Amino acid sequence: MASKNQWTSKHTFNHLWETVCQAVWRKYPNPINPAVIGADVVERRVENGILLSHRLICWKFDLPRLIQPILGRLNSFYAIEVSEVNIKSKAMVLETKNSTFRSFITLDETLSYHADPKDSSKTLLKQETHLTVLRSFPFHDYFESLLVSTMKTNAEKGLQALEWVTDDIEGEISYKN
Repeated sequence: MASKNQWTSKHTFNHLWETVCQAVWRKYPNPINPAVIGADVVERRVENGILLSHRLICWKFDLPRLIQPILGRLNSFYAIEVSEVNIKSKAMVLETKNSTFRSFITLDETLSYHADPKDSSKTLLKQETHLTVLRSFPFHDYFESLLVSTMKTNAEKGLQALEWVTDDIEGEISYKN
């Protein structure tokens, strides 16, 4: 048996959809969330006008000492990200699943970026996150609470990082003009 936490958040970027999408690809690494150390493209192709990508995301995370005897002293963790970018409908969807510890902890996240239908100079983000920890896992409640707190903090850092990269891209564009 497993417990499940899920949450949804929304955010509006005051930037064009095209600029936000560029920023998504350039988001890592960044100084706002230095835990994410890389994002490597595993595969990228275009099918029926839709850009499909698979990336491997790597981040550093110090496990609490209480958990280290159970999980080991790992400090690198991996996730697989699958994304679709549809330029015609101005939609970008990224689905990320952890691959490290997947047998007893699942973290699934979907990020959907769409041009705001009411204001084309803005981009809407909807983030959905699902966290499941097996109840048989030692210190289940403690570890789940730690993960939920960390994920919510990292989601906020992710927004800040994306805004930072987006501002950088807009600075490059204004410099070229």
